[in-house]
Amino acid sequence: MITLHAADYEKMLAHARAEAPVEACGLIGGTKDGADKHIEFVYLLTNTDHAEEHFTLDPKEQLAAVKDMRAHGWVPLGNWHSHPVSPSRPSEEDKRLAFDSSASYLILSLMDAEPVLNSFHVENMQAEKEQLVILNHTEETP
Repeated sequence: MITLHAADYEKMLAHARAEAPVEACGLIGGTKDGADKHIEFVYLLTNTDHAEEHFTLDPKEQLAAVKDMRAHGWVPLGNWHSHPVSPSRPSEEDKRLAFDSSASYLILSLMDAEPVLNSFHVENMQAEKEQLVILNHTEETP
């Protein structure tokens, strides 16, 4: 299971909407408790491709985000990106570029009136949906 605070979800959504029709992207950092991952911070990075159907994280911003995670005692948990006009599932390119099988890959779809966010574990070109829980400000992490 992976948990995300509602404020971080809103931050991702605002960034994705502002960047559309280009894919927005970033990293997620936090803590692990066995198989459970707790997102403590969502990093908004630049898509250096400025493309509508793929993304590349800015390397300098990526390094700065990882340094910030370490400074807070967090670990990199994975990345996130938006699909402005396609569903919240990994594309063939997303699966091909998912090099870290321990990472979570969050995909935020803006194609419908109601945004959809899902998290995936990707290994050997196979994507499996992870349980994602969005916590509001009054909920404790399960």
